[in-house]
Amino acid sequence: MADGFFGYPFRRLFLSPPAYHEWSGSTALMDWFESPSAHIFKVNVPGFNKEDIKVQVGDGNILHIKGEGGKEETHEKDTVWHVAERGTRKRGFSREIELPEDVKLDQIKAQVENGVLTIVVPKDTNPKQSKVRNINITSKL
Repeated sequence: MADGFFGYPFRRLFLSPPAYHEWSGSTALMDWFESPSAHIFKVNVPGFNKEDIKVQVGDGNILHIKGEGGKEETHEKDTVWHVAERGTRKRGFSREIELPEDVKLDQIKAQVENGVLTIVVPKDTNPKQSKVRNINITSKL
């Protein structure tokens, strides 16, 4: 909802921490915490291996995390289901997270272990030059 109202580029002015979106049909729950040297994301991805997961950075410092696949369980035709809570179809998830501006995009690392995807986004400790530019005001355009 905030995107529709504030939209990019005003999103950074009104939303803190940066916005994130989720489209999920799974339990890809996420934690995001910050250390003095990095932003760290931990995403539950049970049943997905590293070939099923794609992590990318797009325009506007947007971190894309997407998981597709998993095995679709097949059963004999005469199988009668009484309860199906675990899911038997292919599954997937997608997340988009707007990263802060003080990160090193070329040094992002990701790892999957025991059903948890860990993404480490190092902070850039060098101060960036200000993007503020003074505009001269005249009496006529």
